[in-house]
Amino acid sequence: MATNFHREDPLAGLPPQHVFEKGYKPTFDDNLQKEEALLMVKTTFEDNLKKNVNLQRVSCPLFVTKRSGFNDNLNGVERPATFAPRDFEDIKLEVPFSLAKWKRWALHYYKVPTGKGIVTDFRGLRCDDDVDFTHSLYVDQWDWEKCMDPSERNVEYLKETVKNVYKSVYDTEQAVCKQFGYEAILPENLHFATTD
Repeated sequence: MATNFHREDPLAGLPPQHVFEKGYKPTFDDNLQKEEALLMVKTTFEDNLKKNVNLQRVSCPLFVTKRSGFNDNLNGVERPATFAPRDFEDIKLEVPFSLAKWKRWALHYYKVPTGKGIVTDFRGLRCDDDVDFTHSLYVDQWDWEKCMDPSERNVEYLKETVKNVYKSVYDTEQAVCKQFGYEAILPENLHFATTD
């Protein structure tokens, strides 16, 4: 089916109109300012995460071969976006759903030592996602993985890691709110609850 570019509505039908009927109101009215804020969130958070969790930025694949096994079939029924390169039609490539399997391979490939990890800016397509305020067909997310010593597999280490990740989120919110004049809403500290 052919599509035609429409100057007044270049993203015709995206997102679906029902998304806006649920009362969604964007924080930014100025699209250029919104893009500036998004870039600030991305760079500030990544820098904070690298510092607080001891991570190194690496590049990740935009597509993987089907036979590599790297594509994580999230629930077993979602269809990957696939294509075959013109010059290699016998190779089937897929846009990943996630980097869960690839990250573990990357730790080995980069020879990441215990106590250090990797972070990457994953971009993918999820053809079968339900589109709403928080879900899109396009995925743009940080993905990270860290090498741990077996002795660190305990609740205290997990809590410390959560605190460090949260500090990255909190510090990012503080910086963005200060830059754009918004009121920060996150508490400075986390509290843990247990059912034990």
